[in-house]
Amino acid sequence: MGQHRARRASSSAAFQIKMHALLAELTSGDDVRAENSIPAIVELGMTAIPALLELARAEDADSRWWAVRALAASPHTRSEDLIPLLSDSTPEVRAAAALALCNHPHESAVDALSQSLFDADALTAGLAGTALVKIGSPSVPNLLEVMKGAPMGVQILALRALSDIRDHRAIPVMMKVLNEESAVLQYWAQEGLQKLGLDMIYGKP
Repeated sequence: MGQHRARRASSSAAFQIKMHALLAELTSGDDVRAENSIPAIVELGMTAIPALLELARAEDADSRWWAVRALAASPHTRSEDLIPLLSDSTPEVRAAAALALCNHPHESAVDALSQSLFDADALTAGLAGTALVKIGSPSVPNLLEVMKGAPMGVQILALRALSDIRDHRAIPVMMKVLNEESAVLQYWAQEGLQKLGLDMIYGKP
């Protein structure tokens, strides 16, 4: 029993040393070194996730960004762990979180991603739309709600997502949008209807 405990303690110490070294590389400030450390971090499996989540709460925005980058690469990352990062104070971190959710799509993230469509950072908003497409049908009710009164730019993102999801629940909204003044909205409505197999002649009378 004593030898077993000793081996466990030794293994834990070795892991801590290795994880510390890898996190040092990840936050080195050298993009090549940081990127090269990620496969080794991912190989550590679930055991690396708590350390990455702690790093994602660091004061330094660059460290938070790299933490999210590593979380995005790990198959063990849960969508629920990424959702709070969509509210980060730094747009680059928010965008990284939205991109990470493209790799880890789950319906639990729909509400937060729908709010991110309104993000002042265009990249974050666009990636949020992509993540909602990855989630698919569970995103549709939220996207339809966004179409009711959101600013034009946000409606465009929502309609583009609806077009890519190809859900018949979006047909009434797409038909309505064909009469809108926005040529961009009309374009995505036409795209969506065509993807749903509703081939018809479009045009304002």
